[in-house]
Amino acid sequence: MKEQLNNIKMRDWTETKAHSSWQIFKIMAEFVQGFETLAKIGPCISIFGSARTKPGHKYYELTVEIAKRLAESGFGIISGGGPGIMEAANKGASLAKGRSVGLNIDLPFEQTSNPYIDLETSIKFDYFFVRKVMFTKYSQGFIMMPGGWGTMDEFFEVATLIQTRKFTQTPMICVGSAYWQGLFTWMREVMQEGEHTISPGDLELIKIFDTADEVVEYMSDFYTHNKLQPNF
Repeated sequence: MKEQLNNIKMRDWTETKAHSSWQIFKIMAEFVQGFETLAKIGPCISIFGSARTKPGHKYYELTVEIAKRLAESGFGIISGGGPGIMEAANKGASLAKGRSVGLNIDLPFEQTSNPYIDLETSIKFDYFFVRKVMFTKYSQGFIMMPGGWGTMDEFFEVATLIQTRKFTQTPMICVGSAYWQGLFTWMREVMQEGEHTISPGDLELIKIFDTADEVVEYMSDFYTHNKLQPNF
């Protein structure tokens, strides 16, 4: 390893640093585009979930119903802009003629824009971290449908921001107790009670529901008693 490090040409290393400096401007451009586009959309709910869930699957159809009913109640819907659960979320918003936002990202597989996004709020990102800022800054609620690595990344990002109070109290819901219960059992038994790496009450910040009625009722009740406002 030491020999390999010593063989790196300083010229090549300097060129890499120069590329990183120019990269800052691309990152800034993504932030500016996101801020300018999403500042106009009003209160929204972000819905996360797997890109692999197909139309007809119970979680796809449940997502359509949840998004449709939330849009009918006045919320815009933000998704990752791709297929699967993301498509279902935008489809539900579109059926209700509500605001339908897609925050897409350039990936080598799975991620293509779905046809239910409003053209003026369809944004493509290169950087996951910029995209996650847009989700968290402009959402007044977060719904986690079953998903994979990306959904888990977003789950823990949002949970951390709520737990550390980096933005105002915001509702976070996981849908599908059969999917999520194992994770919550592990977090309670190992993280909270076993190793004490999270505090009692942290898990109470997140709700688990199974039906559209529960989700919509909880969101409605939450904002009957809490002010709608930007997160940060």
